[in-house]
Amino acid sequence: MKKKIIAKQDIFDLLRGTIVAVIVSLILVLIFALLVNLIDIGQKVIVPVNQAIKIISIFIGCFIGIKNRQQGVIKGALIGLFYTFLSIFIFGIISKEISFKLINLVDMAFGIAAGIVSGILSVNLRKQ
Repeated sequence: MKKKIIAKQDIFDLLRGTIVAVIVSLILVLIFALLVNLIDIGQKVIVPVNQAIKIISIFIGCFIGIKNRQQGVIKGALIGLFYTFLSIFIFGIISKEISFKLINLVDMAFGIAAGIVSGILSVNLRKQ
C-alpha cells in the first residue's frame, strides 16, 4: 500500500496558516497605518516595522495553522511563501499597482526563511 505524500490535513494546515497570516498582517498594517497618521514617525521606522509585521504574521499563521505536528519545516516554508505571494498581490491591489520586482523575490526568500523558523518553533512549542 502506498503512503500518501500529502494528506488532507496537511493541505488544510497550509490553507489555514496562510489565511491566518494574511488576516493578521492586514490587521497589523491597518493599526500601523493609523499610528503613522496620528504620530510623526520617520521613514527609517517604516521598513523595519513592515518586516516585523511579516515575521509576526507568518509566526502566528504557522502557530495557529499547523495542527498536524509533522513536517514543520516544509509547512512553515510553504506558509511563508504563500503568505508572501498573497500579500504582494493583495497590497498591490490596494495600492493599485501590481508589479513583480526583484525586491519581491527578496521578500519571498525572507518569507520562506521566516516560515521555516516559525514552522520549527510552532511544531516544537505546541503542547502535545
